[in-house]
Amino acid sequence: MTASYESGQLSPDAVRRMFDRIAPVYDAMNRTMTAGLDQRWRRTTAAAVVHPGDDVLDACCATGGLAIACARTGGTVTGLDFSERMLERARRKAAGLKWVRGDLLALPFADGSFDAATVGFGVRNVEDLERALSELRRVLRLRGRLAILEITRPRGLLAPFYRLWFDGVVPLIGKLVPGGSAYTYLPASVRRFPGPEDLSAVITAAGFEVVRYRLFAGGIVALHTAVAR
Repeated sequence: MTASYESGQLSPDAVRRMFDRIAPVYDAMNRTMTAGLDQRWRRTTAAAVVHPGDDVLDACCATGGLAIACARTGGTVTGLDFSERMLERARRKAAGLKWVRGDLLALPFADGSFDAATVGFGVRNVEDLERALSELRRVLRLRGRLAILEITRPRGLLAPFYRLWFDGVVPLIGKLVPGGSAYTYLPASVRRFPGPEDLSAVITAAGFEVVRYRLFAGGIVALHTAVAR
């Protein structure tokens, strides 16, 4: 199991169990790892694709931070995750939103159900990225909007700091919290995930156009947006 965490490759059941274990510390670790910037990034993600009155899917919603940001932007939001422990915390934060346990690779929604879809720090954990993006395209209406917020690998001056922080400090902090193995998995999963340009190509191939991305924090995080064609 250690080798799997360090390779950034886990079975879907192992990923679900991992997130069940870290649910109690998920928000605190996010604040720590991003110096609190993750909340701003979620607000920016919501503002990029959600219009007042939209039906919105937030997939891989975890404890609900991005779904809540989408609701505050004016969307009618459904949050979906396959970790029941994560959903329990999301429900406590916003009981008025719709929270659904489900799999991004087989979304339990009809074709064309949503005007917008978001995923925050979740797509790199799915077993089949192409299928996940195809599912998001399927449940979006024509010209529906997609936003994917994800950790990426910076280049240039910040690269050494990134390696020190995500490959060294974050796993060390993780050893102090329940499910600490997840914080060995996190940097490994980022290393094996497509960079911004490659992810743009995969999004395009899944049925999207007008694919763009923005980098935050010196290139540590990327926000991709696209329109369903």
